[in-house]
Amino acid sequence: MGAQLRVFRRRIRSVQATKKITRAMELIASSRIVRAQQQEAASRPYAEGLRRAVSLAASHSRDDHPLLASLGRPRRSAVLIITADRGLAGAYSANVLREAEQLRELLADEGSQPVTYLIGRKAAGYYGFRRRDVAQSWTGFSDRPTYDDAREVARVLLEAYLRPASDGGVDEVQVVYTHFVTRASQEPRVLRIVPLEVVVEAVAASAEPITSASPHRATLPLYEFEPSAEGVLDSLLPRYIEYLLYNVLLQASASEHAARQRAMKAATDNAEELIKSLTRRANAARQAEITQEISEIVGGADALSAVTKAS
Repeated sequence: MGAQLRVFRRRIRSVQATKKITRAMELIASSRIVRAQQQEAASRPYAEGLRRAVSLAASHSRDDHPLLASLGRPRRSAVLIITADRGLAGAYSANVLREAEQLRELLADEGSQPVTYLIGRKAAGYYGFRRRDVAQSWTGFSDRPTYDDAREVARVLLEAYLRPASDGGVDEVQVVYTHFVTRASQEPRVLRIVPLEVVVEAVAASAEPITSASPHRATLPLYEFEPSAEGVLDSLLPRYIEYLLYNVLLQASASEHAARQRAMKAATDNAEELIKSLTRRANAARQAEITQEISEIVGGADALSAVTKAS
């Protein structure tokens, strides 16, 4: 009985130590969610102004820009997959990888060859274990992305997009990431960043006439572009794509922290339940040990009394 009680106590101490770690990781993830949300909110006004400027330049541009033009059905598609660098985040990375597999199958069915780009050690490990070809991968910034990280990734993707398909280029760029809705809800999504559809839609929306149904529609101001609208568009579109990718990285970062916070909270709750269960079993073992000791004492006293009476 004494050995069994020591085993229970040792397991309780071990689970208590694990609970402290999971609780600390839960608090860290909670604070980082707030930071990621604040970064996304701070970048929103600049992104909106940049989108409006791109829309204006595109509406005044006469030539078809390569980042705006759609060449029909793509022959090669770049797929950027954003996962986590670290684990202990539940099914966060698994959901993104599952969505990416579905996208790759869809592209293959449509006759497009997927070219894979990876962000995060989880995606790199997944593709490395299966020995699949990867064009390029980045690691080390999934939980704290910076604009420089987004700029580097965007540079590589744009170079691949602007390169002819015969030289290993791609016809479109798709991003598979996790969109942050709330702390309790994150959704894996697929976003095409080039050719840009959002700019064309924004221009079309801005060209809608004012009607009685929307008398207060915001009108776009008139600008003069120097040296030309095409030149301004050449300068703005790469920056817009960089900022679009930066926003995607911030969304993925907030989603990763939210998933880790939920996973660590579940682990902490499970540790508490396990401690209660082990404590009850330890108390039962201790009670059984005390009962056995009392029985031995009583039995010894009865035996001594019988010997005394016999003598």
